[in-house]
Amino acid sequence: MKKFNRKFRRDYDRIFKKDPAAANVFLLLAELADKKGQVVLNNPFPEVEIQRLMAARFNDPRAYQLSGGPKR
Repeated sequence: MKKFNRKFRRDYDRIFKKDPAAANVFLLLAELADKKGQVVLNNPFPEVEIQRLMAARFNDPRAYQLSGGPKR
């Protein structure tokens, strides 16, 4: 797992408060991104690939996924 900076954690926390599943999609895409921040999915249906990756990556896609827990 990548180590994320404070700004990323703040953005993740803000999104997580509104929609935990969306925050974890954000996290997954950040993990898949290259150094330029681009995610390339060589699939004609990227939404299906993202669903498959979410199921494989997270036991509970609505649970908080960063270490240390949510900041209050």
